Amino acid sequence: MTLRTIESLGSLQGKRVIVRCDLNVPLEDGRITDDGRVRASLPTLQALLAQGARVVVVSHLGRPDGAPDPRYSLSPVAARLGELLEAPVAFSADTVGDAATSAVAGLNNGEIVVLENLRFNPGETAKSDDERMAFAHELATLGDAFVSDGFGVVHRKQASVYDLASVLPSAAGLLIATELDVLDRLTEKPESPYTVVLGGSKVSDKLGVIGHLLPRVDSLLIGGGMLFTFLAAQGHSVGASLLESDQLDTVRGYLDEAERLGVKLILPTDIVVASKFGADADHVVASAHAIEDTPFGSAGLGLDIGPDSAEAFARVIRSSKTVFWNGPMGVFELAPFADGTRTVARALTDVDGLSVVGGGDSAAAVRILGFNDDQFGHISTGGGASLEYLEGKRLPGLEVLGWQ
Repeated sequence: MTLRTIESLGSLQGKRVIVRCDLNVPLEDGRITDDGRVRASLPTLQALLAQGARVVVVSHLGRPDGAPDPRYSLSPVAARLGELLEAPVAFSADTVGDAATSAVAGLNNGEIVVLENLRFNPGETAKSDDERMAFAHELATLGDAFVSDGFGVVHRKQASVYDLASVLPSAAGLLIATELDVLDRLTEKPESPYTVVLGGSKVSDKLGVIGHLLPRVDSLLIGGGMLFTFLAAQGHSVGASLLESDQLDTVRGYLDEAERLGVKLILPTDIVVASKFGADADHVVASAHAIEDTPFGSAGLGLDIGPDSAEAFARVIRSSKTVFWNGPMGVFELAPFADGTRTVARALTDVDGLSVVGGGDSAAAVRILGFNDDQFGHISTGGGASLEYLEGKRLPGLEVLGWQ
């Protein structure tokens, strides 16, 4: 079966269309600090509104544990969506029940409402199939069709992602179609040289991706906190840096596998080592093989790749035709430890081919560091979903839409 698209739903004029977006944006004192996911939802919403559909947007935000929590209200997201659409966007203070029913009933053709956070209802994330389906049936009373467009949650078997798609006529939105097209280009006959850049804190989060992509890539660059498990696997001391000792044997296996396959698995040669975790920490650049020889000794903490490594990574990236990057190179939120991530991001903007920023912290990093989305081939909205796709895992939120 192939993925069902919006066209499969027929004419949607005057129809109530529930759209599952991923509007899980970062908030600070009620202010959105990165509206990338809101912007990514626009093409599908605009297409439906142009058809004259009555659009009902549902999403989660944060982890409110199945009960209303004003810290996780979607109200500021609805306001931002209205600004971006340059049109009124109604908001319902509940997801189901009288308030939601009234808000949807008040829509005219070509109008839109955002319902309150799905996760205020325990049925959204319930482990029980019956509980999830009961909530899905409540949501279904508000719509005539369902469009799934929250790529960041398609790896979750949740009521608004999986169960609702089996209750109403359903299809994938434009964002999901775009994400799948890009990910397919990363896994099926990617243009060579193909480079994957992995960072972030834990190597355990990326093991599946490494295993699945090693036979497909030409170069694998390792940065972020996960690099220290690789260095330790080679027998080097890493001071107080992040280390997953239980993954050492697995990492050694990947080092051997990369050598067997002829893949260039490149680790940093220098590290920015700090006295503590903080923007005001004393720090020095040290050889990756001599982290404990700094003035901080065994208390030294690696918080970024060094300048030589960043430039070496950048050279490999710029010489590639396909690049996938997931995970920052260091603690980019702290200015002294942002240069590695900034250098890698800048190199991706120079790629003569497909450059993909793999969602999550990487997407936040490029925006925080001053880059624009259109400087990259694609910025994914789904870090976890992207990784699971690249691991070759089955994604329930796509399978229910016909994808195999």
